[in-house]
Amino acid sequence: MSSKSHNQKENNLGRRKFIKQSAITASAFTIVPSFVLGGSRHIPPSDTLYLAGIGAGGKGASDLTECAKSPNVKVSFLCDVDDRQAVKSKQNFPGAKFYKDFRKMLDIEHKNIDAVTVSTPDHTHAVAALAAIEKGKHVYVQKPLTWSIHEARMLTEAARKHKVVTQMGNQGGSGNDVRKMKEMYDAGLIGDVTRVTAWTNRPVWVQGISAPKEKQRIPKELDWNLWLGPAPQTMYNKMYVPFGWRGWTAFGTGAVGDMACHIMDPAFRILPIDYPSDVECSFATPWSGFFQEMMIPEAFPSASMMYFTFPGKNGKPDIKLTWIDGGLKPERPEELGADEALGGWDGGIIFEGTKGKLMADCYGQNPRLLPTSLMKDLVVPEKEARVPEGHYLQWVNACLKGYDNATVSSPFDYAGPFTEAMLLGVLAMRSYYLKENDKYPARRKLLWDAQNMKVTNVDMANSLVKREPRLGW
Repeated sequence: MSSKSHNQKENNLGRRKFIKQSAITASAFTIVPSFVLGGSRHIPPSDTLYLAGIGAGGKGASDLTECAKSPNVKVSFLCDVDDRQAVKSKQNFPGAKFYKDFRKMLDIEHKNIDAVTVSTPDHTHAVAALAAIEKGKHVYVQKPLTWSIHEARMLTEAARKHKVVTQMGNQGGSGNDVRKMKEMYDAGLIGDVTRVTAWTNRPVWVQGISAPKEKQRIPKELDWNLWLGPAPQTMYNKMYVPFGWRGWTAFGTGAVGDMACHIMDPAFRILPIDYPSDVECSFATPWSGFFQEMMIPEAFPSASMMYFTFPGKNGKPDIKLTWIDGGLKPERPEELGADEALGGWDGGIIFEGTKGKLMADCYGQNPRLLPTSLMKDLVVPEKEARVPEGHYLQWVNACLKGYDNATVSSPFDYAGPFTEAMLLGVLAMRSYYLKENDKYPARRKLLWDAQNMKVTNVDMANSLVKREPRLGW
């Protein structure tokens, strides 16, 4: 073989080697998370969203499962403080790496994560979501968005600053029925709404009792310190985990936090309203003896009623909104037949307008005019865009499209003010226990300056707007 032929053969081999190597390199890039390839808004060549779940048990398991219905999602990381709660998700996503501390996961794996679901108890929503947002991760956060009013404002501003795609887990906000309800309202069928009443059968967990005093052994599978997170140091008790935390003020937000995000959503989505100007409340009072009131500041009451005023917009009248929980119900509208259901089994909502009334079940389902005979042959033009993919995949698809093209039902710009309004009701309830010259602030109307997040007439109630986190959080 001549020197020229030998060189030509080497060159051909070199070219083939280069092409082969280039193909391997290109293939490798198709599985690199979008964060590595140009920030949170860049779509990776594989169109794959690398997802981490903070809170892998209970609702966290179903959240991840729903997101993973997209062929574009790879659940790569799981995080839970309780090994017992994480069993199902570990089985469902065997290739996912497991962590107990979300802070370590985000610090170590941040370049391998595009988006995060936060499905923890209420008191850790904000710290987990904010940590992810500050690293440029898209976030899906279970309802209520946060434990405190201040946290809701903080998350809303952070999401806007870091330009990430956000969604709160009030799934009914992506449903068809709430859109039908809006179309009925926009068609002028009930006129201008002046009053809204919403109610629920929650709580269906323990509330209205004193905190447990029994010292119990912490299960070896549970990292109790991590579970507490920013909440005050509290003695472990099985009444708190895995679900009972909702009824305790240090960790949950009671029936309001659990269900108002679903049942009150149509009012905020349709009318629209955002920040209330005032709130007052009353609730079932436990008694320790004849006229001896039992003070239980660490637990939410067994039932409550809250009254909000929302300033009217665009020339519309002010709106009075009443929230009722604990299985109590409002008076049946005169237009509702004696044998017709008042809302649904778990609650409902009624709009009272200048021309009529509109009622729906939880999530805005089954909207109907009152009397229901008005629904016969009713045809309302379909003007609202539907979400056929549902709440979870809507968020997944928005993450893949990037912030500039994101379209979701409950972004933090919507969910933040909504959460602040609900939690103002919680603040009114909890202020009952703040004594001032033996007077209870909750027996007054609290006047609210939304812009400054401040109660203007009862200063000590402002201590409940924000909580200082436990040392280290």
